[in-house]
Amino acid sequence: MDEEYDVIVLGTGLKECILSGLLSVDGLKVLHMDRNDYYGGDSTSLNLNQLWKRFRGEDKPPAHLGASRDYNVDMVPKFMMANGTLVRTLIHTDVTKYLSFKAVDGSYVFSKGKIHKVPATDMEALKSPLMGLFEKRRARNFFIYVQDYDEADPKTHQGLDLTTMTTRELIAKYGLSDDTVDFIGHALALHRDDRYLNEPAIDTVKRMKLYAESLPRFQGGSPSIYPLYGLGELPQGFARLRAVYGGTYMLNKPDCKVEFDMEGKVCGVTSEGESAKCKKVVCDPSYLPNKVRKIGKVARAIAIMSHPIANTNDSHSVQIILPQKQLGRKSDMYVFGCSYTHNVAPKGKFIAFVSTEAETDHPESELKPGIDLLGQVDELFFDIYDRYEPVNEPSLDNCFVSTSYDATTHFETTVTDVLNMYTLITGKTVDLSVDLSAASAAEKY
Repeated sequence: MDEEYDVIVLGTGLKECILSGLLSVDGLKVLHMDRNDYYGGDSTSLNLNQLWKRFRGEDKPPAHLGASRDYNVDMVPKFMMANGTLVRTLIHTDVTKYLSFKAVDGSYVFSKGKIHKVPATDMEALKSPLMGLFEKRRARNFFIYVQDYDEADPKTHQGLDLTTMTTRELIAKYGLSDDTVDFIGHALALHRDDRYLNEPAIDTVKRMKLYAESLPRFQGGSPSIYPLYGLGELPQGFARLRAVYGGTYMLNKPDCKVEFDMEGKVCGVTSEGESAKCKKVVCDPSYLPNKVRKIGKVARAIAIMSHPIANTNDSHSVQIILPQKQLGRKSDMYVFGCSYTHNVAPKGKFIAFVSTEAETDHPESELKPGIDLLGQVDELFFDIYDRYEPVNEPSLDNCFVSTSYDATTHFETTVTDVLNMYTLITGKTVDLSVDLSAASAAEKY
């Protein structure tokens, strides 16, 4: 361990593993350490025995739930947009050769007490029961504008400057109702709250285009994909990548202490009496608690079931978004469902997650609207954890701390944080302009 590295990465959460992989591919000498004896950190996947121990103590899970090894239960469950930034990052780094994916069956939105399939194109809008006849026509016109919009071609802008026009102003131009705005903003553009309405419309239009472009990518019923055996495969895939490029891994290294020089800049990491020197440290908030602040909490329920979620066309993998306004909340609620078809549970078993940004200290009651959609459950677990963001100035101390995972069921915000950190660390941007349709990894999906 007594060597010098360009970067030491602490924690094997997905964000840290992606950064470690990107930096190794860049030719930097990287040491990756974790206090745990397993990969994944807060974003790990647990088998049934591990899940039971975490939430029920020393009790043994009942036999009728099946073999422990057949479960891969994600602690931070998220789908990937098929045309999104994470998939592009996986292809850019060639991590796809270590992973297999499967399309997600469906994407739904909760509106007026019912679950509806999310319409993403002008033709789907015409068929959707979410809207009346005249509203469908207005929505179709808006979808056509978004589909045709090309940032580089002013002819498609119809005289509108979306960099200055707010989303609220753009939507008003098409006369859309509040309920339509709700599913467009939250189920298509995947905004977490309504602040986007007063922000430049260009962001919402780009998000809607990503959704629509992801839909046909892998012939699923939704724009999302999900790895076989769960998200715990992703950190391990990046671990293999880094090993190929000469990176070093050390798990089960307790009491990792970041060391600083007289000027307050990081100079190394110490664990169990051994030290390694470095120029920069990348870590999750738990390794540098004095350089982060609390920004909220996430409440989450994990359910084991013997059936698919009702009113989702018997989907074996599904996302349901419950917009804040439908629940009288300040932020959205998310339902994430998967099953044995993604190899995360024994045959006949389904895993469902309900999550939201916590607004109280009572996750059981706060998550009830989402849990009520699940129907009969075999087992139900509740979790609540704090979220943190960095407050340090990396240019002064060379410490690059990730932000805690949010409550959403998609990866776009997660990867944005990773790519911003990469730019801070290296001064460069990752070129993700890959042709996904021509990518050799496409067959894996």
